[in-house]
Amino acid sequence: MKLKNVLIAVADIEKSIKFYKELFGLDVILDNDGNVILTEGLVLQDRKIWEKFLGKGVIPRNNASELYFEEKDIEAFAEKLNNYHEPIQYAKRLMEHSWGQKVIRFYDPDGNLIEVGTPM
Repeated sequence: MKLKNVLIAVADIEKSIKFYKELFGLDVILDNDGNVILTEGLVLQDRKIWEKFLGKGVIPRNNASELYFEEKDIEAFAEKLNNYHEPIQYAKRLMEHSWGQKVIRFYDPDGNLIEVGTPM
């Protein structure tokens, strides 16, 4: 068995596609009416579909999971976030762990937590 994709619920598919394209370079592989598969295995699902399927509401910024990306030039990425045309909600601005890895944590437009760190 292997993990195939990670799915996150989003309120506005087009806004999320743009966010993940502009900041992470992810492209659409398949757009299937409320379910969009992006490169790197990220799947965006319309929040209404997710809530109907589960019979429960989505809880933004629940801090129960995160998407993790690696970036060699994290200072340039931090600057890219600072200059993004929409306000970025930070969980933790750029910092360095005691073991030397630099990371930044923030939320996507739907409150999904993202961490970007330097490769270990």
